[in-house]
Order: sequence, then C-alpha cells, then structure tokens
Amino acid sequence: MTTTTDRSQKLPLPPGNFGLPLLGETIEFLRDPDFMEKRQKQHGSIFKTRIFGADSIVIIGAEANRFILSNNQYFAISWPQSTKVLLGPNSLSLQEGSQHQSRRKLLSHAFQPKALAGYLPGMEKVTQEYLQKWESISNLTWYPELRNYTYDIASTLLIGTESGSQTSLSKLFKDWCDGLFTIPIPLPWTKFGRALRCRKELLAEIEKIVLRRQKQQEPGKDALGLMLQARDEEGNGFSLPELKDQVLLLLFAGHETLNSALGTFCLSLAQNPEVREKLRAEIRQVVGNDSLTMEHLKQMNYLEMVIKEVLRIVPPVGGGFRKVVKSCEFNGYSIPEGWGVLYQIARTHEDESVYSQPEKFDPERFSPERNEDKKPFSYLPFGGGMRECLGKAFAQLVMKVFAVYLVRDYNWELVPEQNLELVTIPTPHPKDNLKVSFHRL
Repeated sequence: MTTTTDRSQKLPLPPGNFGLPLLGETIEFLRDPDFMEKRQKQHGSIFKTRIFGADSIVIIGAEANRFILSNNQYFAISWPQSTKVLLGPNSLSLQEGSQHQSRRKLLSHAFQPKALAGYLPGMEKVTQEYLQKWESISNLTWYPELRNYTYDIASTLLIGTESGSQTSLSKLFKDWCDGLFTIPIPLPWTKFGRALRCRKELLAEIEKIVLRRQKQQEPGKDALGLMLQARDEEGNGFSLPELKDQVLLLLFAGHETLNSALGTFCLSLAQNPEVREKLRAEIRQVVGNDSLTMEHLKQMNYLEMVIKEVLRIVPPVGGGFRKVVKSCEFNGYSIPEGWGVLYQIARTHEDESVYSQPEKFDPERFSPERNEDKKPFSYLPFGGGMRECLGKAFAQLVMKVFAVYLVRDYNWELVPEQNLELVTIPTPHPKDNLKVSFHRL
C-alpha cells in the first residue's frame, strides 16, 4: 500500500482543487466548519488542496493516521507559518529529532504521576471557587467563564500564578490564540498582527515570572519549578528563551484546548440528561460527599467513558500538519516531496466503519463489551505516535475533577433560542458561547 520507489513518481496525484492563486482554499478552510466533510464527500478519503500557501494532501481514516504518524522517514512536523511564528522557535511543538526527544524528556517531569497527584488539591480549590461563583451568577454565558477557569488552572498549577485570569496576561493570551491559525499578514489591525504584539508582551511577562522563580531558594513543585530543575544527560537545563517559549506552549496546551473540551462536556451532558444522571449516580457511589482522591478516579469507569466520548465527538484539535520529506504513495496516489500533508482527527472520529452512529453522544461505545476504538489510530484526540500530546494525563485529570464536582453538586439547562453551531478556529466552541441557567442541586 505504501512505498517510496520511483513508482510513486509515476502515480497520479489525488483528486481535488487548489483554489485561488497563492491563497488556495485557506479562507474556506478557516471559515467553513464542514470544509473536510464536503471535500471528503466530493473526492473521497484522500484529496489535494492548497492551504496556508502550501500544496497539500489530506488523508482521512485510521490507516492514514497510522501511515503518517508512524513513518518519520517520509514526514516531518510542520505548522502553518502563523502558528510557527507565534509559538516561537524554541517551542517543543516545532522541534524535531534528537532535540525534540531530549526537550520532551525534560518537560515530561511535569506530567509524571507523582506531579499530577500534587496538582489535585490546587485543581479542587480552583474548581470549587468557580462553581460557587457560577451558582451566584445563576444565568450564565459559560464559554468565557470556562476560558477563565482553565486559564486559572493552567497558570496556578503550571507556573504558580494564582488568579491569572484577572491579570492582563489573560486578555493578551486570548488575542494571541486568535492569531494562531490565520493568514500571516503582520499589519497592526489583522488578527496575526495583534497576536504578534501580544506574543511580545506575553514573553515579557513570562520572563518576569521565570526570573523571579529562579531567584527563589525552593523552585516549587509546579511545571515551571520542575522545568527550572530539569537537566539533560550533559547536565544542561533550559535557557531563558527556551523556558519562555515552553511556558507559552504549556499555557496554550493546558488552557485553550482544555477550554474547548470542557465546553463540549457541558453542552453534551445538558443535551443528554440520562448520561448526566448515570454519571451522577457513579460519582455519589464512589466519592460520596468526600474530597476527591486519585484512588476514587481509578474506580470511576463510566466517568472515563464519558470523557472519552466528549473528546471523540468534538476533538479540541481537528487534525495535524506534516511536510513530506521523501516522496511516497498511499492507496495508489503519489504524495510528492515538498508538499504538506494533513491527517484528520475529527473526520476519523466520525468514521461509520469504526463507530456505530458516530453523530450520537454514546459513552457506552467505549465499554469493554463494545470497545469501538480498538482499531489502532481510530481514536486520537491527543494525536499519536512519538509526538502524542505531552499534557494528555494533565488534561484528562482536569476534566475528571471538573466533572466530579460539577455533576455531583449542580444542574444546568441550556437557554432556548441560542446558536449552538460550532466555530472551529482556533478550537471548537458554540457560536453563542453556551448560555445556561445554573443552580445547585
């Protein structure tokens, strides 16, 4: 099915359209949440397009994901130019080869089981404060509040800055995120231009935090503290520019994508009250009125299934970018060197040959009896292969802590006549930002 002989040069390119000169189909890709679905229906599960200035091939399905994520000799990490510039040259997400491996190893200390257990009390504290606040508001536009919640979780637990959502960093961060997947025109009034300015200000603030922490006797047990102490085999730690870019990445990964996942959780349980009731029964049986422990979390199988289904039905990241470093072929089509390749998470999660009634919110699909995600690379909300998301366990822990305290103690109903259609850039969220009435049980 997949080789790199001279034969691949003679094979046809996949079907599809390049769109406009230079821009290609970038505008449609950014604006139309059904971009991939429409083209898959028109051309099949492999097609060509031009986005972010690159001739690109989109390949959809578990086999495609396996091919792209397991073959480092053909594919290297790639991002749109706007994303590369805004993440910064030292960001782990842009590094390759041995540099990526050594930096990933250093960063991984912040996400080991012992570190995660240390985050639990802080997560509980922030969660309880927000739930009480929402109870007092009662009628709530939830998505901006969830953004503040996840920002406070990330800034408190990862870099030791409490109430980060109330600082200038939070607003800067939102404008920076909004520029990540845009056309990179660096003019002051464009999203990208604003995001560039925000990156500069964010890095200045992060530098102050890092320098302050470096002066302290005790570096601390949060991610930044662990990064300040981390050393590679040669005894070298992170440089200041590296620390700044990695902290920016951690805040993005620990906040923006998590924000989207929690929004989907809240929406899905409001739309499926029977799931909420079943989950509430499990939480009350296992946790009761006690404080949550890591042991409790291990016992809650239905909670695990609900979180998995939330991340399947609307994955916070819809797919991933690679560049072709060596020509190859897939399913009889040529994939030329120098082109871009996109693998699809969202469309894979909607594959009817893998998931029964994929449009339905059904946590039981992940039960041991049904085990619908058993096919390798058919379920990958955190990506896959060597570059699987480093913060996966952190994100899952936040989602579970949030779910336990929210579902055990509160109810919420969707306000009628609101637009729940998803905006997908930079991460999926409902157009009207999820309006609910919120009250204690």
